Amino acid sequence: MVKFGVVGYGYWGPNVVRNLDHLEEAEVVAVCDKSAAARKKVARVYPDVRVTDNAAELMSSPEIDAIAVVTPVWTHYELAKAALQNGKHVFVEKPFTSNADQAQELIDLAARKKLKIMVDHTFLFTGAVTKIKQLLQDGALGKLYYYDSTRVNLGLFQHDVNVVWDLAPHDLSIIDYLLQRTPEAISATGQTHLNSHEDIAFITLYFPDKVIAHINVNWLSPVKVRTTLIGGEKKMLVWNDLEADEKIKIYDKGVKVTSREGLYDLLVHYRSGDMWAPQIEQIEALTRELTYFIACITKDEAPINNGEAGLRVVKMLEAANRSIGKRGELVYL
Repeated sequence: MVKFGVVGYGYWGPNVVRNLDHLEEAEVVAVCDKSAAARKKVARVYPDVRVTDNAAELMSSPEIDAIAVVTPVWTHYELAKAALQNGKHVFVEKPFTSNADQAQELIDLAARKKLKIMVDHTFLFTGAVTKIKQLLQDGALGKLYYYDSTRVNLGLFQHDVNVVWDLAPHDLSIIDYLLQRTPEAISATGQTHLNSHEDIAFITLYFPDKVIAHINVNWLSPVKVRTTLIGGEKKMLVWNDLEADEKIKIYDKGVKVTSREGLYDLLVHYRSGDMWAPQIEQIEALTRELTYFIACITKDEAPINNGEAGLRVVKMLEAANRSIGKRGELVYL
């Protein structure tokens, strides 16, 4: 059994604690939060769990094997570093750190200590992304052309990061997992309206072999949209994460271009076939992710969403921020 300490019981922390509490192979020993109201909630729901406002108590506790850091991004580096220095495995909320140098330092520290880092890229463990990964591995879509995502809603405004750092890590981690390649360059534009942080942004990633990805993130949308289009040479896919049942729809549609001699003899053929919605496994992604983290610890295996994966996402976020500052200028990775 892996014994956990959880730092942070705000928005996402209660979900982490609830899932760990339900896993037979895990035990929540202690929860830390600066808020007295949050600590009161923990004590009421989990009377057997130790509650504190001092994270150092969790870091130094010999009872605890792993620390879950579920706090604002600017706190991740110090908390994760303290956990690793005290011999604890670390589960860190996304994004991994505030910059790439911090991420690399934590990766090196974990390697020296022979400890595991998992970055909470929860979407990788959804039934939808699992199915999309399988379809790409099987070649069902053919040669990949594009990934186009819209992730917008009204709020929640963050005081410490812009909309890119808040919402884009979801898609950047998914793209990193599905494509298994690094973008050559990133271009991004954005604007601030209500405070000093961008509340709307458009990010374009250029990959080898003419693969392009586009992400629209927005805190000022009147409606919530979570829709991704993935286009391939053979088939095209629509993933609507707000759909209750048919989250993924695959379209047997495409374009074939042939040319004959002569400048104007370009022939375009459109293929329009059936649409089908594959069955998606219905399981809470965080449950699967935390179960996997525990398995990686006990089996001494590297998670797919390890520190290196977190670092790659942070580098893309930094590139997007630099490009926004230069009004969309290409930033090469």
